[in-house]
Amino acid sequence: MRHTLAVLVQNRAGVLARISGLFSRRGFNIESITVGRTELPGLSRMTIVSEADDATLEQITKQLNKLIEVVKVSDITADDFVDRELALLKVSADARNRSEILQVVEIFRGKIVDVSEKAMIIEVTGDEEKIDAFVQLTRPYGIKELVRTGKVAMVRGAKSTSEDVAQAASK
Repeated sequence: MRHTLAVLVQNRAGVLARISGLFSRRGFNIESITVGRTELPGLSRMTIVSEADDATLEQITKQLNKLIEVVKVSDITADDFVDRELALLKVSADARNRSEILQVVEIFRGKIVDVSEKAMIIEVTGDEEKIDAFVQLTRPYGIKELVRTGKVAMVRGAKSTSEDVAQAASK
């Protein structure tokens, strides 16, 4: 089963390497990993997507919690959450197909971020399925280059993965 983990970590050099190393040493693949600062000073949040059964996920979580820099691990897979990815695609575009490509971009609420005589760079955001669909529709035009950020996710509603940490820090 595919799991989405929200991992709150201290914002220090080497943390990403230690966490990715933990996965690789145990033979677990990371499908997607993103990291960025949070609303809490000195803390970053990682969103990690990995394919694992429940027993494996439990092992991963235990190992992550042993790392000094890890503040909190939350498996948000079963929660109702919002997730997004960003993709940049460089697509072959000339006078013959440019208007067709623009129509596809508009349907997906994408943005043209760069245009040249023979190509354009398109930015599109959305969930994984939306990005996959956009890639499939632009493939016939000729994708010259594609880069994706990986998933960022946040639980819907009032629940916060960093709330407990903020409350503990204020005491």
